[in-house]
Amino acid sequence: MTVEEEVRAEAAASDAVLVGNDAELIANCWTDDWVAVDATGITPKADIIGWIASRRLQHNSMTTVGGERIARVGDTVVLTARKASSGSWDGASYATEEWISQVYVRVHGRWLQAFCHKA
Repeated sequence: MTVEEEVRAEAAASDAVLVGNDAELIANCWTDDWVAVDATGITPKADIIGWIASRRLQHNSMTTVGGERIARVGDTVVLTARKASSGSWDGASYATEEWISQVYVRVHGRWLQAFCHKA
């Protein structure tokens, strides 16, 4: 399996774990210093994991709908894709489509997400 295939597989597995809403499993897919960036600013891993653990944030679906691209530099890979997701935030349902760029790094032989940017 190529590095690109490994990262695609890890990204798909991470999306499935995210939809499962198990905070501990999700935390294991991300590096300790993982952050998400969107139009509102930077959100650290601890916040997202806490929201999922408390069920404040729940994911029902996460699907790649197009535009997937992978760029590799050494043991760092950037995956960019158009993704559709749905779930709930503070009890209110949401459904969205957005561009997502995710940075993956190899840690102890496994690809972990270190950064996520949504636009």
